[in-house]
Amino acid sequence: MSDERNSNGVPAPRDETGEVIGVRKGMFGANNGGDTSGYGGLVRTVALPGATSRPYGGWFDEVADELEGALEEQDLLPGNAIEKTVVDRGELTFHIAREHLVQVARTLRDDPALRFELCTGVSGVHFLGDKGRELHAVYHLRSITHGRLIRLEVSAPDSDPHIPSLVTVYPTNDWHERETYDFFGLVFDGHPALTRIMMPDDWQGFPQRKDYPLGGIAVEYKGAQIPAPDQRRSYS
Repeated sequence: MSDERNSNGVPAPRDETGEVIGVRKGMFGANNGGDTSGYGGLVRTVALPGATSRPYGGWFDEVADELEGALEEQDLLPGNAIEKTVVDRGELTFHIAREHLVQVARTLRDDPALRFELCTGVSGVHFLGDKGRELHAVYHLRSITHGRLIRLEVSAPDSDPHIPSLVTVYPTNDWHERETYDFFGLVFDGHPALTRIMMPDDWQGFPQRKDYPLGGIAVEYKGAQIPAPDQRRSYS
């Protein structure tokens, strides 16, 4: 266990037995001429944090116990709903099976001992190497009552990018889910109006996926012609 603590003073244990999902070469992981950083020889592994063993530290155990107990009272085995619990860099994340996401979120909101009343948004992530779980949605939940912050993380395969919408539980998620759909292609089932919010309605593809082609057009900047991203010189 390290001495690092989060903003709430909770110790930050870190599980070093994470799952390696790929190897990144160069500064930005670009291939075939896309890395112009000069760090083409840099090689790093890409790993997702593994499940953390108890005790988690601080109030993390209290939240985990209360959530698991509340799910059992609803005849839902915690092991079916919670795929793993991760404490990394002083932050608590519950990885939730997508089919149980709405029930878990409603429990976190309504249970008096939990009271995560606010969802501040959902972030999309695309892990090309996480086979069968390429697309991730990360929800940021805050308890105003108890002054706590946690995350829920849900994954879906690229071939079936469907996740239940949380708009019925957290109405403020409406535009956040639309943005995540717009940029990552995650389909939030049950959303009242899942349409693009930033890109034109007829835009092809999802620009923040890792496999989205760079392309583009050359631009002029202070009298100089800057080539399109896929035509720039590479040092790798």
